[in-house]
Amino acid sequence: MAMTGLLALLDDITVLLDDIAVFSKVAAKKTAGVLGDDLALNAEQVSGVKADRELPVVWAVAKGSFLNKIILVPLALAISAFIPWLIQPLLMAGGLYLCFEGVEKVLHTFQKNKGDKHTLTEKVKIAKSDAEMLTLEKDKIRGAVRTDFILSAEIIVIALGTVAGLNLLTQTIVVSLIAFVVTVGVYLLVGLIVRLDDIGLHLHQSKKAFIQHIGYGILKSAPMLIRLLSIVGTIAMFLVGGGIFVHGLPALHHAAELAVSGEIANYPILTSVINTGISLLVGLLLGGVAVCIASFIPKKDDH
Repeated sequence: MAMTGLLALLDDITVLLDDIAVFSKVAAKKTAGVLGDDLALNAEQVSGVKADRELPVVWAVAKGSFLNKIILVPLALAISAFIPWLIQPLLMAGGLYLCFEGVEKVLHTFQKNKGDKHTLTEKVKIAKSDAEMLTLEKDKIRGAVRTDFILSAEIIVIALGTVAGLNLLTQTIVVSLIAFVVTVGVYLLVGLIVRLDDIGLHLHQSKKAFIQHIGYGILKSAPMLIRLLSIVGTIAMFLVGGGIFVHGLPALHHAAELAVSGEIANYPILTSVINTGISLLVGLLLGGVAVCIASFIPKKDDH
């Protein structure tokens, strides 16, 4: 009798582990697109600090990301179980914030008369005291953690959607596993990206000519990669934020489906480009509206 019970328990555990493996793979595939945005945004957010402070900043943001996941995973599971209708409005609020931040970045980039309104990267270049540097570093970290919170929420909701019909234990394990792997993977890559110049310099100092050439190539391409990630990270804000609204609002979703229906549906690449363009356009419009509304809100230092 005891042996039968043990075998039944082992069978249940095997089934559970099999479900976890299968659905974790499915969830990982579905969140892959957001992971690219997450990587680009975080690499862009933590760049621009002093070279010897890059890894500490990445580590600080990573810790903030882990804290985000610790808050979001149980919260998402609870909302999914008791008030599932609230998930989409919360996601849309986060998407609107991303669009707002994206437009702010664009405006600051093209602002002719900067005055005292410098971007964080520019501030790092002109800051002189250690206190100023510490303040700017903290601003970087806070901004990156806020952005991570929204992207983490979307990743968790997508992962949760893949296991919606399963038991609570399987949902918890799969979503927690995806959250952990995503955080470790993204910030290891971010740490690698921001230290590319040091890696290139180390290789360039090698005695072997072939390795020297590789190091030189990395040194030349590292600044361009960081600038590219800055551009991609800003675009990603519009794509993620706009995409949330396109998929969350039935009218927009239906319009997007119509745009890629008919003969166009036979060309997957064209379909993908159109869908991306729609999300980007929606994100830009939403961000523009949000910035306009915010401009009418009095700031604390306004008289």
